[in-house]
Amino acid sequence: MISQYGQRAMHRFLISAAHKSSGKTTISIGLAAALSSGKHGQPVRSVQPFKKGPDYIDPLWLSVAAGRPCYNLDFFISPDAELKEQFARHGHDAEVCLVEGNKGLYDGLDLQGSNSNAALARLLDLPVVLVLDARGMTRGIAPLILGYQAFDRNIRIAGVILNRLGGRRHEAKLRAVIEHYTDVPVIGAVQEDAELALVERHLGLMPANETAEAERHIAAIGERIADQVDLGRLLAISHTDTALAAPALPAPSREKPVRIAIARDAAFGFYYADDLDALAAAGAQTVYFDTLKDAKLPPCDGLLIGGGFPECFLDGLEANAALRADIRRAIAGGLPTYAECGGLMYLARSIEWQGRRAEMVGVIPGDIQMHAKPVGRGYVILEANAEHPWRQAAMGVASAPLHAHEFHYSSLDGLPADTRYAYTVRRGYGVDGKHDGVLLHRLLASYTHLRATTGCDWPAKFVQHVRACLTTDTKEAIPCSP
Repeated sequence: MISQYGQRAMHRFLISAAHKSSGKTTISIGLAAALSSGKHGQPVRSVQPFKKGPDYIDPLWLSVAAGRPCYNLDFFISPDAELKEQFARHGHDAEVCLVEGNKGLYDGLDLQGSNSNAALARLLDLPVVLVLDARGMTRGIAPLILGYQAFDRNIRIAGVILNRLGGRRHEAKLRAVIEHYTDVPVIGAVQEDAELALVERHLGLMPANETAEAERHIAAIGERIADQVDLGRLLAISHTDTALAAPALPAPSREKPVRIAIARDAAFGFYYADDLDALAAAGAQTVYFDTLKDAKLPPCDGLLIGGGFPECFLDGLEANAALRADIRRAIAGGLPTYAECGGLMYLARSIEWQGRRAEMVGVIPGDIQMHAKPVGRGYVILEANAEHPWRQAAMGVASAPLHAHEFHYSSLDGLPADTRYAYTVRRGYGVDGKHDGVLLHRLLASYTHLRATTGCDWPAKFVQHVRACLTTDTKEAIPCSP
């Protein structure tokens, strides 16, 4: 869209809330879909979604809604300068940059709120649209808004969206109170609607890659949000004349490409978009396969199995015995492999959940037991051990502590006492509270999820590891990893 000034119109804002579970994800998905659809009298706009913090599921929905990959912004993983660079790199060519926050606006890990949504809004100079769960509220909504304004005067709360309203009369009362006591505009009023509820699961929302009706569901959300949120007002309060600087493109890898097979299907879909970008930049040619349908691995030099919900697909994963056997042979034969969380679970002997036990790949000599509560949850800090197979890619220099995250309801039980690990856990749980990253053959399988950042460029190291193993195999020397 071209503005009256002859330049591309730019709009940037952060969607936050007073507390978690206020409905901001549904509204963010609806806004991304509505603004990019070209419906409701609006032109088609390029919308770049972002998600604050560690999260795979919300970004999957936002990616489908916007038609562009969603990227995560995380203070624990990246320094401020890198967050600003990431935001500019992915958002400079978009007309709308939509950032969905996590938790409440001022919630954070420390007393100062240094990693809060408010801190991100301040760092990126974003106006805040506050989603308020208005169930049971009338006059009390005014001091809530006034308090959020007064708590940090450097944060601009540019508008509020009232959510889960109890009818038009309830809406009218709230609008009157907010207009009388505050200067914050109400740009949306969303009625309580069961159709807006996304399918929930023990780890939050059902991944968009798992349901065939994701696009239909997102389109319906977009229609309802567009009918109840003033999109024109939203764009007006989020307009900016300050362009994001287009970053310099990284030089393409001059080394021979390696072929990386990636499990990507209903059971496994937890991959950060910037990790996939980094794999390509490092010279990886990615090919995807389906653990539920494909009978064998595609030809490849390395294997990547990310996170997901394998426990929800026990029947299908167990039934595909041909692929499980092929993966087992490939890893035992020396195929360089990296697996995270759900991938680790799949490579174990079995998974037991809700009284059902299913056979898995069986490379890792242990069994997965699902639990009612999280075993490992939140941020982790790891130190790579001397046996880490990718240390050669780091030129033998001891790595700095790795900042990452984990979120698993399972434990890996029955491992042999002499199991080797890639990491010592300084914060978090990992496999046993002390270690993470099971090492076997050329496999590294961990509960921890890594992110491609300047402090942890794991995709480049993994690609270099795969290349080194190919060279070693060609020379018929000993394997490059323990």
